[in-house]
Amino acid sequence: MTLAEIKAFARKAAFAARREAFARGQGTACARLSEALEPFAGAPLAGYMPIRTEIDPRPAMAAHFGPVAVPVIEGTGLPLRFHRWTPDCVMCDGPFGAAIPAEAEEVTPRVLIVPLLAFDRRGFRLGYGGGFYDRTLEGLRAAGPVTAIGFAFAAQEVEEVPTEPTDAALDLIVTDAETIVPDPA
Repeated sequence: MTLAEIKAFARKAAFAARREAFARGQGTACARLSEALEPFAGAPLAGYMPIRTEIDPRPAMAAHFGPVAVPVIEGTGLPLRFHRWTPDCVMCDGPFGAAIPAEAEEVTPRVLIVPLLAFDRRGFRLGYGGGFYDRTLEGLRAAGPVTAIGFAFAAQEVEEVPTEPTDAALDLIVTDAETIVPDPA
């Protein structure tokens, strides 16, 4: 089996696990995420607008003290851009089904809440396969310190995410059950 086939199989299983967890509700996930964000008060934050059965970070984003942005996909193979978001800003349809702010005020985040399909305790995540967050984190980290926080249901944890050298690790993972500091060993 190729790595691409392994990742495709893992994505299918991860979608199913996330769908079941989504049906049960978020529980204390957003409160736990807000707590994890407290040390970053004032820092520019990027969250995301949930699609499908993604866990919803918006309550924690709205509570953050500092500028908040959401990702904008500008094209295949490109890193993400981030536009300022507020709970009451006007949104419009963006690529891949995610809403984006109608007004484009760019923000460079120092902390990112990262969506995912699956994660492991080493800090690796399985995304949708476009590599957007991997490219984005590589560029942001080259420019200075950045903290990437995976946000997921505990049911999305797997023993080991299939990885390749371009996969960017998370610094922290927050779930509805716990906050995990990855062990890259």
